[in-house]
Amino acid sequence: MRVVTLLPGATEIVAALGGTGQLVAISHECDHPASVRHLPRITSTPLDPALPGATIDAEVRRLRDAGRPVIAVDGEALRRLAPDLLITQDLCEVCAVADVAVHRLAHAMDRPPTVLALTGRTLAGVLDDIRAVARAIDLAKEGDELTAGLRGRLARLRGGAPARPPRVLCVEWLEPLFIAGHWVPDQVAAAGGIDAGAAPGAHSAVSSWEAAASLRPDLAVVMLCGFGLARARAELDRLSDPAAARLLRSVPVWLLDGNAYTSRPGPRLVDGAERLQAAMTGLELTGLERWRPPS
Repeated sequence: MRVVTLLPGATEIVAALGGTGQLVAISHECDHPASVRHLPRITSTPLDPALPGATIDAEVRRLRDAGRPVIAVDGEALRRLAPDLLITQDLCEVCAVADVAVHRLAHAMDRPPTVLALTGRTLAGVLDDIRAVARAIDLAKEGDELTAGLRGRLARLRGGAPARPPRVLCVEWLEPLFIAGHWVPDQVAAAGGIDAGAAPGAHSAVSSWEAAASLRPDLAVVMLCGFGLARARAELDRLSDPAAARLLRSVPVWLLDGNAYTSRPGPRLVDGAERLQAAMTGLELTGLERWRPPS
């Protein structure tokens, strides 16, 4: 089977199932595992990831207002590749190509591929998506084994949960402030905490630092959508909002590699839950570090 994935989470799912050999193209953001990095890139974006977070947010809004896609597919390359299966999502047009656009491209092809949209908005929903991908690429047994292993790891987290569940503020974007939603509250719960700002499956939502402080968090975890530790550290260090400074100096603040462990709906969400528990217990791991305000 010839498979094209249009978002990193889908690529990671296919790879974790042992289906890397079926991939013929991936998105411009796909970087894990290393075995997929040689594959052709089928998507692109006009956004410059080096821009400050506030500028990226403004540019996303400008593109939407102008009716332009945030992420686009190379339709001609897609026709040449002639995939049997296109994997996309219907959650966020900033994270992957809009679902409607994918179906339009698929229907225009001489031999339209099957389109599978990942719809999981909770941790359980993402596990369901993993099994759906497994069935679509004829690896149903591997899908059952993978999800069983992930559920087992989540169950084992209960043994290391803090005695008193801490209230965790999960920050997905700093300027403007976005509180993480979707599966992140489930990750926090699996780690033994209480998500102070969102319910499982809820959309990530813009907020204010004053409102965030009113949630009375015991700790904050900055998990920038699509970015790693270095970007989170740099943006926090230059954040000038006085309300943000008051809150972030009043509670322990942890940086989590959001690009790897919270932004992508795939197997590494369980790695993210493990790191959230480490933050609750004061333990640094790869992809997780304590932040201290600049002196």
